[in-house]
Amino acid sequence: MQSVYYEVNGIRLHALTDGDDAQETILFLHGFPEFSYAWHEQLPFFVQKGFRVCAPDLRGYNLSSKPKGKKAYVIDHLVADVVGLINQISSDGVIVVAHDWGGGVAWALAMQHPAVVKKLIILNMPHLQVMLDNLKRNPRQMLKSWYAAFFQVPLLPELLCRIFNFRFLKNSLLKTSNRGTFSREDLQQYRSAWRQPYALTAMINWYRAFKQDALKSYPKVTVPTLIIWGKKDATLSAEMASQSVAQCTNGKLVMLNDATHWLHHEKPNEINQLIWGFVKG
Repeated sequence: MQSVYYEVNGIRLHALTDGDDAQETILFLHGFPEFSYAWHEQLPFFVQKGFRVCAPDLRGYNLSSKPKGKKAYVIDHLVADVVGLINQISSDGVIVVAHDWGGGVAWALAMQHPAVVKKLIILNMPHLQVMLDNLKRNPRQMLKSWYAAFFQVPLLPELLCRIFNFRFLKNSLLKTSNRGTFSREDLQQYRSAWRQPYALTAMINWYRAFKQDALKSYPKVTVPTLIIWGKKDATLSAEMASQSVAQCTNGKLVMLNDATHWLHHEKPNEINQLIWGFVKG
């Protein structure tokens, strides 16, 4: 993989990229608390299939810019970053694969700029309107999302995430995934990203900024969409998967009963084949 920097929307995004520039492009968007490394099981597979791949560190993560203040992380800025990136790596749009918070950006991207998204593949992230509705009316999802409320507190979340060599963030991966999902090498990669200056605050500011985004309403998505959902997700209720596909005019849902929130790490071969089949179809 090549390590490349792109100037977009007034900031700099670091990305991993590979493949022939003339080939169709797949853009991979990571979630919290990961970074571009999250896709290390997917990128080589799709290069071998003849695609150009690009996996950025989204705003605030790892080697990308980390603008100050929570308002810098509202959804419109995050989408504008990705649109600027797409305009530099493709002249005719891209296929988007996204997980967790990257999925939130991808949903909004498909709503606001459907012309640049050929197909949308979402891993364990509900449609934004579904997420908002459940946070308001679903007590079980409110309880599962306790950490999002905690992240609204100033300074304390950063302290908790940093102490004991990032134990809280490490456990957020290990204790919510199937046994053996994340290796020691994986965790070292993540710790390196979390140690970047201002990274913890920037990452948490995504949650703080969403309070402003929660005042909006979000329409249905017209882009062809595949939702792949690990049913054992500890933080997102599985019922939101079917609610989300109902927000797609051309959508399909695949539920993996024995996968968690971290399905692309737990079942990389199956996830790759599902994405590949949808892209070919």
